Amino acid sequence: HVQLVESGGGSVQAGGSLRLSCGSSRDYRATPCIAWFRQRPGKEREAVASVYHITDTWTLAEYASSVEGRFTISRDSANNMMYLQMDSVKPEDTGMYYCAARASGGQWTCKAMEPTGFGYWGQGTQVTVS
Repeated sequence: HVQLVESGGGSVQAGGSLRLSCGSSRDYRATPCIAWFRQRPGKEREAVASVYHITDTWTLAEYASSVEGRFTISRDSANNMMYLQMDSVKPEDTGMYYCAARASGGQWTCKAMEPTGFGYWGQGTQVTVS
């Protein structure tokens, strides 16, 4: 079993920055693929970004088109942590952000960021952009 705990959400003005963190109870060998999803008000849950562990110094990242160039996902495999740096945020980035992990599948499956493939989820952290 994998436990995920998010932190770092809050309120920020449009154009500002926020950094989300996600701690995992298991290391990259259990969950090589981890990702951020979000659920905006009145919308379905959607993928934001994913990162796949290749080696200790090489990871593969993928972004939704709506956040590419503004958000950066990173992974500290040594400490079982993942981050989402959110820059130039917009009001439409408002929502509940979830950390998720999957134990199966390779880098291409991770890149696809299909929510049903992720078996482990955090409780979410709220981000509000005004």
